[in-house]
Amino acid sequence: GDAMGMNMISKGVQHVLDYLEEDFPDMDVVSISGNFCSDKKSAAVNWIEGRGKSVVCEAIIREEVVEKVLDTNVQSLVELNVIKNLAGSAVAGALGGFNAHASNIVSAIFIATGQDPAQNVESSQCITMLEAVNGGRDLHISVTMPPIEV
Repeated sequence: GDAMGMNMISKGVQHVLDYLEEDFPDMDVVSISGNFCSDKKSAAVNWIEGRGKSVVCEAIIREEVVEKVLDTNVQSLVELNVIKNLAGSAVAGALGGFNAHASNIVSAIFIATGQDPAQNVESSQCITMLEAVNGGRDLHISVTMPPIEV
């Protein structure tokens, strides 16, 4: 139920076309897909409506971890996210690319689990949000990925 199902849709359409051909033998089939599915292409429809599985992940990272492991502070990370991931991506005209490198993670998981790595194009559409919480001490991070195509 979570699969985006393009292969099954294509097979189903082919069966319908085979059935219709019995009554319309002169029928010319131009294409099975009109490409609205935007398979293996970044598209606004997938960013807005989702496709496959839509996922939101979030966590709170304690200030001590940010400072010790990441060698920075919470406020600097929040500012960097706004400047780089949000504003920088918007200026570039990114479509669902408001993140640092979601595609690297998606590709690695797809390859490791036998998924089609070409689905990385739309599956890595992602927005990363950071905010200071608990009086500005800790970091809340959320990642929203509307079209993970499995």
